[in-house]
Amino acid sequence: MPEPGVWGLILAGGDGSRLRALTTKPCGTAVPKQFCSLHGGHSLLEEAILRGGRIVASERLCTIVADQHRQWWSECRLLAALPRENLIVQPRNRGTGVGVLYSLLHIIGRAPEARLVLLPSDHYVREEDVLRRSIIEALDRVERAPERPVLLGLTPDEADTELGYVLPEEVDPLGGYTVARFIEKPDLDVARRIVEAGAMWNTFILVGTARALLELYLPRYASLVRDLQVLLELGGSTGSPTATWPALVNLYGQLPDLDFSRDLLQGHEAALCVLKVPSCGWSDLGTPRRVGQTLRRLRAFEPIKPTPAPSAHINLAVQHAHFERAHLGATV
Repeated sequence: MPEPGVWGLILAGGDGSRLRALTTKPCGTAVPKQFCSLHGGHSLLEEAILRGGRIVASERLCTIVADQHRQWWSECRLLAALPRENLIVQPRNRGTGVGVLYSLLHIIGRAPEARLVLLPSDHYVREEDVLRRSIIEALDRVERAPERPVLLGLTPDEADTELGYVLPEEVDPLGGYTVARFIEKPDLDVARRIVEAGAMWNTFILVGTARALLELYLPRYASLVRDLQVLLELGGSTGSPTATWPALVNLYGQLPDLDFSRDLLQGHEAALCVLKVPSCGWSDLGTPRRVGQTLRRLRAFEPIKPTPAPSAHINLAVQHAHFERAHLGATV
């Protein structure tokens, strides 16, 4: 059952440049990974929508996309089934930092006291119920301590140089951990050392009140917050771009790219806590190697027979098999 009063935000505005070796069509068009499927069927974005729908009612499930990806997200049936005002379109991808901020301001305009679940759209989760229980636990924690957002972390099963890590510090009174520091994509020696020291993988699944998340921006990006607030207020409570879209396009053209983990979370460790998620078969699908690892682990549980993906999708299992044969001389 959806959690009452909780909002969800699916992050689907990225370009997926690290996965282009698998997501480029023969004609040369690169399809952002969130619009591809892992092994046929639903795209990663659709899987994220289903994941969010296990926690959040559809009328409070929002998705941030980029205008240049319109040809793909406009064909997403599960996205079209959500309320039109829950589709948040930005003129271009300016990184997760800008995308989250623009979405936060939309949601705060509609529900100032919202508790919010941030869900990336490039994840695979084998045991969705395990993840769902951890998110609900994080929501309960935020209800008791609304000033501190909760990041979900996973105990690594290997030292991986392609993922971000969060190093926990002390157990806090509510059963989570204070955060000592974040480490983004360390080299192998560093990754091994921090895993031995108890570091968790940073899933970038974040739970918090919308206001507490907005507070992370104010020390360094208060002027950007004000600029976006003004445009959204001019557009009305739903942020209608009819009159303000040209101004928003102009503003986005001047913005730097902001990474939420690097530019917002780092430096705010004291404002956050991390909650350890039990093993649930989670994987980030950011690179060909991560896709390959996920497919191999998935095969260990049940044979995969890649099915034809819908016409708008690229089947990553099929593409990865071609990739391995072409680049590694391997068979899958």
